[in-house]
Amino acid sequence: MSPDVAKTTPNLPWVEKYRPSKLDDLISHEEIIQTINKFIDENQLPHLLLYGPPGTGKTSTILACAKKLYTPQQFNSMVLELNASDDRGIGIVRGQILSFASTGTMYRSGYKLIILDEADAMTNDAQNALRRIIEKYTDNVRFCIICNYLSKIIPALQSRCTKFRFGPLAPEQILPRLEHVITEENVTVTEDGKKALMTLSGGDMRKVINVLQSTWLAFGCVNEENVYTCVGHPLPVDIKNIINWLLNESYEAAYNKVQDLKTKKGLALQDILTEIQVLVNNIEFPDEVLIDLVIKMAEIEKRVISGCNEAVQLNSLVSAFQKPREIDVSS
Repeated sequence: MSPDVAKTTPNLPWVEKYRPSKLDDLISHEEIIQTINKFIDENQLPHLLLYGPPGTGKTSTILACAKKLYTPQQFNSMVLELNASDDRGIGIVRGQILSFASTGTMYRSGYKLIILDEADAMTNDAQNALRRIIEKYTDNVRFCIICNYLSKIIPALQSRCTKFRFGPLAPEQILPRLEHVITEENVTVTEDGKKALMTLSGGDMRKVINVLQSTWLAFGCVNEENVYTCVGHPLPVDIKNIINWLLNESYEAAYNKVQDLKTKKGLALQDILTEIQVLVNNIEFPDEVLIDLVIKMAEIEKRVISGCNEAVQLNSLVSAFQKPREIDVSS
């Protein structure tokens, strides 16, 4: 969204307020943007399949394309956007989508655009019904299929589209946009706060902006501690302490200290396991000990996700570190 429009809509969430409205405003995947731009300029736009993790610019890209293709007056009659929140079973494909694709345009030239966002939530029957519509109405309409998981799109649809993968954004790609939002909103952010936002986002631009807004509204200052506290994620210093307790304290003391930290800071065992995994790989354990520990932690995480009691799984985690402790002590 342009700065002028952003100023007139102050109540919008920042993630929508600063969503790019032009292809030139998009901050990443330059090769993809250049290719799509060339398709549009030469009037050779194929059916598109955009896939990749959330928050990497897939929806923003196709909406920017639509705004380049159509004037604001044409937009509503030329673009059909269906999201996972809409019913997109076989009935909608044979009804609303078929009806939109089969009717001619109000304008002399050009084609309509059908955007199927989060298409990996569509049933196989609906995807199969879509195959013939895509082929039959190519003269009149272009499809853009957007998904997180390519494997959930049937091969027949994949082969009818030009595929583009949107990978996670690098910190150097996120930072300029983050700085822009910070400047526009006059937010107080420390350097360690920015680093924490990058670490937690995992390349998801949407998550960076949402956590920035949440932390700013909750604490009035965006620093490392406030960012981690806002999202309920363990601080790096907490993870180092947990590793230290697991390797050096007695079984009972380690369990009690980790349990106490979890209770005081409201941490989830799954988040603790995720962060411990990174640090454990940096400790110089013998290979067989490290492999055994990682396997045990993976099993614990699987049980936690399945809904098992966290107190029992925390006992399992403490016991998993007994063998590494013995190796460490003996060496």
